[in-house]
Amino acid sequence: MKTDIQIAQEAVMEPIAQVAGRLGIQEDELELYGRYKAKLSEGFLEGLEKRPSGKLILVTAINPTPAGEGKTTTSVGLGQAFGKLGKKAVIALREPSLGPCFGIKGGAAGGGYAQVVPMEELNLHFTGDFHAVTSANNLLAALLDNHIQQGNALRIDTRQIVWKRCMDMNDRVLRNIVVGLGAKTDGYVREDHFVITVASEIMAILCLARDMKDLKERLARIIVAYNETGEPVTAGDLQAVGAMAALLKDALKPNLIQTLEHTPALVHGGPFANIAHGCNSVRATMAALKMADYCITEAGFGADLGAEKFFDIKCRMSGLKPDAVVLVATVRALKYNGGVKKEDLGQENLDALKQGIANLEKHIENLHKYGVPVVVTLNSFVTDTEQEISFVREFCEERECRFALSEVWAKGGEGGIALAEKVLEVLAAGENSFHTLYEDEMPLEDKIRTVAKEIYGAGSVVFSAAAKRQLRKLTELGFGKLPVCMAKNQYSLSDNPKRLGRPSGFELTVREVYVSAGAGFVVALTGDVVTMPGLSKNPSAFGIDVNEDGAITGLF
Repeated sequence: MKTDIQIAQEAVMEPIAQVAGRLGIQEDELELYGRYKAKLSEGFLEGLEKRPSGKLILVTAINPTPAGEGKTTTSVGLGQAFGKLGKKAVIALREPSLGPCFGIKGGAAGGGYAQVVPMEELNLHFTGDFHAVTSANNLLAALLDNHIQQGNALRIDTRQIVWKRCMDMNDRVLRNIVVGLGAKTDGYVREDHFVITVASEIMAILCLARDMKDLKERLARIIVAYNETGEPVTAGDLQAVGAMAALLKDALKPNLIQTLEHTPALVHGGPFANIAHGCNSVRATMAALKMADYCITEAGFGADLGAEKFFDIKCRMSGLKPDAVVLVATVRALKYNGGVKKEDLGQENLDALKQGIANLEKHIENLHKYGVPVVVTLNSFVTDTEQEISFVREFCEERECRFALSEVWAKGGEGGIALAEKVLEVLAAGENSFHTLYEDEMPLEDKIRTVAKEIYGAGSVVFSAAAKRQLRKLTELGFGKLPVCMAKNQYSLSDNPKRLGRPSGFELTVREVYVSAGAGFVVALTGDVVTMPGLSKNPSAFGIDVNEDGAITGLF
């Protein structure tokens, strides 16, 4: 059996200008990065505004497990299947982070015969967007410390600096550090911190900004610290906006690549859904909707994280309205939720499946709370049995969900036709009555409780003393009407990653709350979630290499 990277390296790609040409995009409307990658020009993006919008399809999943779910694989395969049916579709995905690529997750290009290519370039440096975000983030950090060193005219309280440096790699030892050691000219000694680039507020801003004007306005609102009287100090106050925007100028433009079957894919932005809002850029999604009749996008991790934030943050801010949702599961992952060990997941176990399917049931119920029609798809594995598939099919249909088996990993677009046809049925039925979970006017504390109880199934929410103080202060500063971005572990509906299946009535702990004023949401840190991951004992980096012919090996 061929690996994902072998399949990708054997693919015959079309020149990206040829892929773009089928969408009516002229070559001079592209900014080429070699033969197979391009950015959409500002002129082209401005010209899209008058076009009608297509249908928006969100792909999400149950809680992730070591068994794998295949959300990106399904998104890519569904786009290819639309092409097989003669439908004009564009896929809109997030860019991979180097941290997971060299950590435990691997890449994010899809898998098997449902991948976007060039796979190696996408998973590594791509068009430099993540480097631009990292540079802009760290420029702001440097300007902040330099302002303090040069006399601190803004009277910044060095004990209340909230802006953190970032890098696009899992490096736990940088979570908490001390800077400014040495001579007086080396800066002011203070505690500092790093987050992974995908957790930077600048990444969230990049993915929510509509254009350069909006980007600069959002950058200006970033709160970097508080002064001696407790008032916010912003990036605008530090005169950092122009230089940051210059670094982000090209990163703001969506990237165009292709699938193995030459379906166009816009891959742009990449915030994590467990510590940020977890969606690709508004610009890319809106462009895809104008470029084709169908836009297929995805949101990170399980529906309790990515889909909730897609609805309550991205859609709320942009005016986007999903027309259908595809919920991805696997028999293996459901059995894992039912208590089966990873090494035993290939054996038929209906009892474990019946127990673990409660996780899928909760996600179906959650999605229905937003008024969107749901299609459940099982990402097929060769170890799945007919009895197991039939059980899941009947379970879904009893809950008013259409169901389709997906075989896109093995068969590409051909293996996604059954799923595509079910999605088209939903779209034709026009059953959508989308709405967000809570209103803007609801107090921040109640918004957090609403998500915790309605989406996670919590029985109660406990706020630390620090979180309560922070909520009061943020409300006093005028941020009470912002949506909340819950930072929670991705493996469980609860804040305890070991509680699989469908936990309920549990106590959710909120330990810290802070505002991302430029992005436009309030972040609530729950449980033990961290914003700078670490590497495992045997990270994926151990298996990655370059052979004598210059070909990369071991990259998922």
